[in-house]
This record gives sequence, structure tokens and C-alpha cells, in this order.
Amino acid sequence: MKLSTTTTTALSGLLLACSMFAQTAGQEIKNAGHESAEAAKSAGKGVAKGTEKAADGTVKGAKKVGSAVKKGTKKGVNKVAAGAEKGAEAVEKKTK
Repeated sequence: MKLSTTTTTALSGLLLACSMFAQTAGQEIKNAGHESAEAAKSAGKGVAKGTEKAADGTVKGAKKVGSAVKKGTKKGVNKVAAGAEKGAEAVEKKTK
């Protein structure tokens, strides 16, 4: 079985094209892997930033609530003290 020069050249060209396609496909898969990794990193950074903002919001909210509780407690203590003072005056008047 003798192959002509044209057939041999055509087969060689076909094998070369197939091997180039295989290398290109492999490189595309590699690039897709790198792009996926970069996308995951980017998403992770976004989640981290959102978590940080949420934590900051929680701290601010806790400070507001703490201030309001402090103010309310102080107000309540002052009212109790004033009431106790009035009660003490009333008792003092009755005992004279």
C-alpha cells in the first residue's frame, strides 16, 4: 500500500491541525479555570465588604440603644429620687 505524496501531506496537515486544536482547547480550559478563580476571589471580597458594613451598622445601632437606655435610666432614677424626696417631706410634715 503506497501512499502518494499528496495523501501523506494531507494526513500530516490533518494531524498537525488536530494537535494544535488540542493545545488550544487545553489552554482555553486553563484560562477558564483562572477566570473562575478570579471571579471567586471577587465574590469573596464583596461578601467580606458587606459583612464589614453589617457589623459596623450593628455597632452603631448598639451604641444608639445603649445611649437611649442610659438616658432613660437616668431619667427614671431622677423621678424616683424626686418622688422619694416628696414622700420624705410628707412624712416629715406629718411627724411635726
